[in-house]
Amino acid sequence: MNKRILSLAVIAAIAAPLSQVNAAGFQLAEYSATGLGRAYAGEAAMADNAAVQNRNPAMLTYLQGTQMTAGAILVMPNIDIDGEVTYVDGVNATSAKDIADDAVVPNFYMSHQLDEQWFLGLGIGSNFGMATELDDNFRGTQFGNEASVTTVEINPNVAYRINEQFSLGAGIRFVLGEGSIGAKSSADTTLPPSMGGITIPKGTTLKYMEGDNTAWGWQLGGAWQIDANNRIGINYRSAVDFNLEGEANGLAFNPRDPNLKMAGSMELSLPATAELASFHQITEKLAIHASVNWTDWSSFEKLEAVIPALPNPDQLVKQENWKDSYRFAVGTTYDLTAKSTLRGGIAYDKSAVSDANRTLTIPEMDRLWLSVGYGYQYSKQLDLDFGFTYILADESPVVEPRPGIGSDLSSAPFGGTFTGTTSGNIMLVGVQANYRF
Repeated sequence: MNKRILSLAVIAAIAAPLSQVNAAGFQLAEYSATGLGRAYAGEAAMADNAAVQNRNPAMLTYLQGTQMTAGAILVMPNIDIDGEVTYVDGVNATSAKDIADDAVVPNFYMSHQLDEQWFLGLGIGSNFGMATELDDNFRGTQFGNEASVTTVEINPNVAYRINEQFSLGAGIRFVLGEGSIGAKSSADTTLPPSMGGITIPKGTTLKYMEGDNTAWGWQLGGAWQIDANNRIGINYRSAVDFNLEGEANGLAFNPRDPNLKMAGSMELSLPATAELASFHQITEKLAIHASVNWTDWSSFEKLEAVIPALPNPDQLVKQENWKDSYRFAVGTTYDLTAKSTLRGGIAYDKSAVSDANRTLTIPEMDRLWLSVGYGYQYSKQLDLDFGFTYILADESPVVEPRPGIGSDLSSAPFGGTFTGTTSGNIMLVGVQANYRF
């Protein structure tokens, strides 16, 4: 892949809110349809199929023989922005409806038991992604008008059963990513004399970047089988550090020739995450499970580009000031028959930003998950899983520019200031097949 672009870093800066409704920041939670049906509660302590390695490689020790899991989750967001813009032409209402496109998040996993102690696994999926577009009629495009990012993670794992109670697991993460980002002026603007004094028409590109990159990370997990009916799992996934080099263009970088492409670089660290989960078999048919997830979003303070061709090479793209986020989930599994299983769950996902730091580009809201699922054992070798989730996102205030934030203040002259709210909901539908050899 062409590794010459700033894509992922700036997408994080101006990206839109498809993934903000799925998980905190621009993180994706959708790794399996099985887990979707219980709102991903207790995942680091679950042992349903080969997908378990995504949330805890130690759980591979609970899978016999060779197993394969494949599926996909359809993400159907409905995200709206409403408010008003204050500019030289007065105060005007503006809105952007349904700004995030539908998307499919596929996944594939394999596991293999070498002997009674050693187990291998391979996972292919995605942990970060988004896609959005605000039309030209929205009066806030100076803060960002379109963005997309796709990541694919290839994750080989190994697990070791110490004894009947304890297991350990570890894995390497190879992450491929690509995307694009843009921002446009939303009104006609005359630049000050220091910037040439020229008139910038509505729709002029302020920033546009696109491209791809690769990076490495790792994960560690452990499982404790307290007794036959109770289990605890823990997992830690490292940060993934991108060293991005590429091209940038736009008025913000070159006022006299916005279309001129210039070489640049930017660093981005996708945050570390951790999960503590439990599983409890209450009766022969009923089990409950719970989890707490942490994401190190406080490491996401700002994005700064280095463009050597400019007199001042260090260019602040966006000040973020994010904070760590937490997710709390509880779910249940009930065996209707020997072949049929019902699942359900509820989760609360905390936003990674405060009201004072929420932006149009990554609005970020608290989210409530309501999930149901169904599993059917078609044969001794084949299981089929279905999951459905409805996510409610809190209506949250957005004000740009934020007081004292230079990256916001530099965008305001190209269309005015925005005050309003962001709100939305999302539906997730997942299907999955699990095959045992």
